[in-house]
Amino acid sequence: MPRPIGNTRLKAARVAAGYNSQQALADAITATAPQLGVRGLAVGVRQVRRWESANPPWPQPDVRRVLTHLLGQDAEQLGFTAPWSTGQAPNDLGRSGSPSAPVPRAHRTTVPAQTVAITQPATVGADFEAVTRSHRHLYWSVAPATLHPAVLEHSRLGCALLPEVAPAVRPRLAAALAETYLLAGRIEFFDLREPDQAGETMLRALQAAGEADDPLMGAAVLAHTAFIPGWSGDREAAVERMVAARTYARRGPASAEFWAWLDAVEAECETRCGNTRIALHLIGHAEDVLAADSEYANPAWMDWFSPIRLAAFKGNTQLEAGHFPQARVTLQQVLEDLPPESDKQRTVVLGDLAAVEVADGNPQQACTYAEQALNQLAITWYATGMDRVRTVRRTLAPWQHEQCVRDLDDRLYDWGTTVSALQR
Repeated sequence: MPRPIGNTRLKAARVAAGYNSQQALADAITATAPQLGVRGLAVGVRQVRRWESANPPWPQPDVRRVLTHLLGQDAEQLGFTAPWSTGQAPNDLGRSGSPSAPVPRAHRTTVPAQTVAITQPATVGADFEAVTRSHRHLYWSVAPATLHPAVLEHSRLGCALLPEVAPAVRPRLAAALAETYLLAGRIEFFDLREPDQAGETMLRALQAAGEADDPLMGAAVLAHTAFIPGWSGDREAAVERMVAARTYARRGPASAEFWAWLDAVEAECETRCGNTRIALHLIGHAEDVLAADSEYANPAWMDWFSPIRLAAFKGNTQLEAGHFPQARVTLQQVLEDLPPESDKQRTVVLGDLAAVEVADGNPQQACTYAEQALNQLAITWYATGMDRVRTVRRTLAPWQHEQCVRDLDDRLYDWGTTVSALQR
């Protein structure tokens, strides 16, 4: 079997630029990065070796900037294929409804991105962005299993359009594509409970944000990726991703609400890892940040956070910390203040209130809250909300022979709820 030739374009450009070894190029990238304003970048010979392999990975934005500066050619000319270029099949980045069956590499066409002519009008960025904005609004009311395929198809369209637009249009289109991937990842993680798939989708969102050079979108994506290890108890990985998210946020005009949300995300990860004291400190800091405000406006796409949502984070942390009276007051106020379009969040708050009542020995009231959550879930499905209800039911085991718990079981395991849960 013939041995793969490798990325001869990069190797030829490296030698032509005077870097006779892979180590020499790695050292040059590390040394040049600070001169271009890129801090903390270090590249090793192993990375250069991967770039010169038969299937080189697409370099990250900062690395790509330094590499192209040193070698005088753009990334495509150096033998790299962008994840959103027509060199990959649509199912690779803009996956269909069957993400478990990727297109085999041997069946993908290879069309260098630079050979694609600019065929799209200047309005294509705004047009694509308008659909992305509509999906953002639809998320709060449309069933996730219905919306998710549409969002993925939209991402496939964005990947197809990106190589066909003028350089001036590319950042706007890439930013909308990043938001589309972020929405798909959020649905996968919070609504469909597919953390592995969400992680892959978030990576694509980060790549698109890098192409748009949008640090706030990059920060938002990185913070969302912190939920994945945080919810599984991997504190070290979650904290590392939050450090990266805060680093990106400092590069952009982050609003007070954005900074407070980063605190809230880290607080939830700490809560999931059992560190409620740290979490409450973070939430207190977020409240101070919101009170101080800032001169910068909130990004239009950041519609998942508000002072009310911060209070919901706080109530859950108080619950996990065993501060039941405080949690009850906080969560009841959140329930009163939530706007009508926050039905998904409402199921989570109801589940947390039910958990407070169980902890306080009030099974009747706990079942009432849990049934209210189930009623809302029948209208707007949210896997995170259902998780809260199931957790409450497990803690109701000491009262499982009481009528209120049996009634909850009848509601939890009726035909519609049972089939719906198994389908999802």
